[in-house]
Amino acid sequence: MSTGDAKRMSAQQRREQLLALAAEEFAAGGLHGASIELLAHRAGISQAYVFRLFGTKKALFLQVVQRAFTRLVDGMDRTAGHTSGTESVTLMGEYYNNSALADRTELLVQLQAFAACGDSEVREVVREHMARMWTATADHTGMPPVAVKSFLAYGMLLNVAAALDIDDVDAEWARGIRTRIHAGLFDHLTEENNQ
Repeated sequence: MSTGDAKRMSAQQRREQLLALAAEEFAAGGLHGASIELLAHRAGISQAYVFRLFGTKKALFLQVVQRAFTRLVDGMDRTAGHTSGTESVTLMGEYYNNSALADRTELLVQLQAFAACGDSEVREVVREHMARMWTATADHTGMPPVAVKSFLAYGMLLNVAAALDIDDVDAEWARGIRTRIHAGLFDHLTEENNQ
């Protein structure tokens, strides 16, 4: 990008560009390993301008993390719509398998966010989004906590599988992870049998 192109972007356009590029940088390097210098270079701007727009590296990381989790939870919410029970589980599972897993960068950002939870500010943001994910799942499905927990745990395993890029791995463990989960699997997970 030429300097002339950089000057023609509005501040909002620049913010959007930087958030997308920062997602790639943070997905690869995490909070501490990502380089603002490289990010600024990729955007064709100065580091000072990045800091003027976002304040600190951690503030930029938190915005990237919030976007990644918000897109996931909003997608689950939107997909489930006004359904409930097994229908919601099926729709949210299909959304996750067909849409969310396709964006490896956002999944890696989520994993990097978990890894950065040693920082109290990061931990608080991630907790808020986990709460939103839990609530969306519980509200739509009406499942008891043990079933919500299992549903979300499968999602986390799928995140790890996406990070490991196992689609082409021809091994028993990889085939096992790729096995599709059917909504009826959660029917037996009740409060009564989980005391």
